[in-house]
Amino acid sequence: MIQAPQTTFNRRDIHQQVTDTIIQQLEKGVIPWQKPWNGAENRLMALPKNLTTGKKYRGVNILLLWTSAFNNEFLTDEWGSFLQWQDKKEAVRKGEKGTMIVYFDTLEKEEDGELKKIPFLKQSVVFNRCQLASYDSAAENPNLLNDTSLVERIEQVDKFVTNTSAVIENLGFGAFYDRDDDKITMPYKEAFNNTEHCTATEGYYSALLHELTHWTGNSKRIDRKFGDNVYATEELVAELGAAFMCAEFGINVAEKSNTAAYIDYWLNVLKDNKHCLLTAASEASKAVDFLQGLQPT
Repeated sequence: MIQAPQTTFNRRDIHQQVTDTIIQQLEKGVIPWQKPWNGAENRLMALPKNLTTGKKYRGVNILLLWTSAFNNEFLTDEWGSFLQWQDKKEAVRKGEKGTMIVYFDTLEKEEDGELKKIPFLKQSVVFNRCQLASYDSAAENPNLLNDTSLVERIEQVDKFVTNTSAVIENLGFGAFYDRDDDKITMPYKEAFNNTEHCTATEGYYSALLHELTHWTGNSKRIDRKFGDNVYATEELVAELGAAFMCAEFGINVAEKSNTAAYIDYWLNVLKDNKHCLLTAASEASKAVDFLQGLQPT
C-alpha cells in the first residue's frame, strides 16, 4: 500500500494559520491577489480547480493556492488530494509538500433537547499536477497561460458588465461606488496610462471590476454587512473580487501607485484582525457568483 507524503500542520488556530500565510507574502512585497501569475510577469494563472470535481476553488483557498503556485513555480491550475491523484493512477513525487486549503464542516451538538449543527473550520492538503512523478514540464503543454494582447475595448468584459445593469458614469478622474445613489463613477479612459506591469486597458477594467464588486454589496443585492473594521473588510472584498474576475478574463490587476504603503496598510489590517481575510475572500466569491448569476444562460 502506498503511503501518503507526510504533511504536518500544528494544531493552532486555522484562521491564524491562513492569515499568517498571506502576511508572509505581503512581508516579502508580494500581493497574492494582485499578481496571480507564474514565470514571466505578463503571464497569468487561471483560477485553481479540483481535478476530480472540475470545480474552481473559492474564497481564501484561491489565495492559498495562488501563493503556493507563485512560490513553487507551478504551471498548472489543477489540484487534488493525495488520494484523488491516486484514484487517477498518479503518484505524488517523493518529498513534495502539500498545500493547505480550508473548508467548513459541521459538528452536531445537543442543546436543550435539540440537535444543532455547529459550523467549524477544517483543513486539508492538496498537490498541484506539477508535483506528480509523471509530470514533465518540457513535454506537457498546460495551455493555461494567456498571451493575448489586450486592446482598448474588451468585448467579453463589456458584455459582462452591461448584463449586470449597473449604472456607470465616466466622469472626471476618480473611481468610486456611491451606495446612496447606487451608482459607479469611473474616470475617463484617457486618464489611464500604460505602466510597467499592465496596460491602460487592464488598469481601466481592473478598476471597473473593483467598483462592480462594491456594487454587489448594496441592500438591493447581497446586502453585505460587517461588524468591526467595516471599511477595511469591504475594500478587501472589492480587491479580491476584482482579482478573481480579472483572472477569469485574463487581465492583469493594476499595480497600486504606492505599493509599499499599500502592502503596509494590509499587513496592519490582517495582523489586527485574523478573521478579516477569510471573511473578505468568502464574500468576494459570493459577489462574483452574484455577478455571474446576472449573465444570460
